[in-house]
Amino acid sequence: MYGEFRRRFWLPPRAHGEIIEDRRVSWLELFYDLTYVVVIGRAAHQLAGDVTWRGVFHFAVVFGLVWIAWMNGTLYYELHGREDGRTRVFVFIQMLILALLAVYAGDASGDDGSGFAIVYVLFLTVLTWLWYSVRRRDREEYMATTGRFLWAMVITIVTMAISVLIPGEERVIIWTVLVLFWVVGGLVLAGAPGMDSALPVTESLVERYGLLVIIVLGEVVVGVVEGLSDAERSAEVIATGLFGLSIGFAYWWTYFDFVNRRRPLAIPSVRLRWLFTHLPLTMAIAAAGAAMVSLIEHGREASTPAATAWLLSGSVLVALVALIVNLRTLEENPPVPVSVSLLVAGAVAMFFGWVAPRPWILAALLVMTLFGLWFYAVVRRLQAREGLGDDGAPT
Repeated sequence: MYGEFRRRFWLPPRAHGEIIEDRRVSWLELFYDLTYVVVIGRAAHQLAGDVTWRGVFHFAVVFGLVWIAWMNGTLYYELHGREDGRTRVFVFIQMLILALLAVYAGDASGDDGSGFAIVYVLFLTVLTWLWYSVRRRDREEYMATTGRFLWAMVITIVTMAISVLIPGEERVIIWTVLVLFWVVGGLVLAGAPGMDSALPVTESLVERYGLLVIIVLGEVVVGVVEGLSDAERSAEVIATGLFGLSIGFAYWWTYFDFVNRRRPLAIPSVRLRWLFTHLPLTMAIAAAGAAMVSLIEHGREASTPAATAWLLSGSVLVALVALIVNLRTLEENPPVPVSVSLLVAGAVAMFFGWVAPRPWILAALLVMTLFGLWFYAVVRRLQAREGLGDDGAPT
């Protein structure tokens, strides 16, 4: 009886190389991602109440740590998870810890920093054990790759544990180094032996990253609703909120038309670049959601507060630059002028942030910029597919 139970409900993780190409994202993964909605929402709420350069920096660091946790959990399930009891139990354990992490994420860079670090260490310890259980079943060809990854996890756990004892601002600096350690280290090691087969990008993984974009787009909706709920509502304030929400629509339109459901080239360095460009992209969208609260709060004023204008326009610039890099990793690249137009649109957004007009006008200008960019990109892509130039002549 016990042996039958283990065979059906408590299977070992899939080893490296046991890829399920036609796998779809499971209901369990969708449930798991919902927990990150709360964690990211708490961090964004903190930024909404502290729209300063310091507040933006702290948000970026905390978001980076949360994103690294999400990436590790997502990759484990994608590469090694099963539809069995063992996988479900460990996913639910992670969700319990993440719910506690969300409690501390709202003031992670302040008084709750020690608590955030302790819970984060606990979360990574569970993930490290899961990755180690994979290594115990791996073939020799994967040992070096999994060994490097486990060392990175151990270094992160030890560093986060040490940060528990460090004062607030110094602790944030340590966390910044950790985020850079993962991003830079991941890109540097992209060409290491074994990376090609150890990190495939399947359609289900592409879908998971698209779901993360949906999560942060939800923060734009939350920011608009929160802003309108707290503000003294008038036609101008409501228009500010609706234009702000339309910025979220424009993000969705751009990402899901040009990035999602397209896999990166089968080159390790390109795959990792595709993975890591989602960090600044999703961070920028979440930051835009936080900016909505302040934008609507000042909806009656003659000009947008400088900090809010820079945060909103800067988030557009960062998101578009991340999209430029991401687009160049895809199997189906758009025409080069599309990438140029993304950069131009980002520069235009920054100009609007510098001018800082009335909040509803700033939001409307950013919406027109983003949708104008989308329309131009669609035209260029259609021309490229048909082999036509700008004047309609064959190229």
